[in-house]
Amino acid sequence: MSKAQSALILGATGATGKHLLSQLLSSPHFSRVGEYGRKVSSLEGKEGAIKSKLEQKVIDFEKLGESGLKDGKWDVVFITLGTTKAKAGSAAAFERIDREYVVNAAKEAKSDDPAHEQRIVYVSSGGANPSSPFLYPRSKGLTEQALASLGYADTIVFQPGFLKNAERPENRIAETALGYVTGFMSHFSSSVEIGVPLLAKSILNAGRLGSSSLSASVGARTAGKEGALYTIIGNHGATVLGREG
Repeated sequence: MSKAQSALILGATGATGKHLLSQLLSSPHFSRVGEYGRKVSSLEGKEGAIKSKLEQKVIDFEKLGESGLKDGKWDVVFITLGTTKAKAGSAAAFERIDREYVVNAAKEAKSDDPAHEQRIVYVSSGGANPSSPFLYPRSKGLTEQALASLGYADTIVFQPGFLKNAERPENRIAETALGYVTGFMSHFSSSVEIGVPLLAKSILNAGRLGSSSLSASVGARTAGKEGALYTIIGNHGATVLGREG
């Protein structure tokens, strides 16, 4: 994938997604960008060249067969879509949005052409574990495994720590309190928090380079099972990768 690439982003209106979308539109490595979601970003103030590079479409995640995701023939699929139990309203609704929507959309975006090698980059969470007794890390871990089983040529998963300076429409008191703790700890370790713009740059770089071209300093590791392997980039690795290129 050394030539100009096309990119699809799901979750572009979220805290990380909006930074990633902006960077994708500014990057010369991506010639075409698709933003698909339940709502799409405002283009107010954007230059004409950027607008012409972007394809936006509102879709219903309950009717993905009508979404047209497959028609885009995307080279890289970026997924920053996610929610919380509190925002979703229930555990069942959380899992439907956080896992089922993500996996089903990724499946729909996969090309039917076996010669078209596609890469998928998913933003999970630090501590993700499919065997966890807790809902949030278990859902993230199960999502990682399900995405890896879809047959993409390259599956990359980010497991960031606390998202520093995340601009959210709602006020999360617990998250604010945690931010003070991770801010202090970040003076001693690069594994606890990451600035959202830096994370977005790292995600873009991973999508552009692919797992086989990541530098050893990123410290990426392989997870999953034969036939469904994927690459994990932790918080420290994301910080390193975000500062490269």
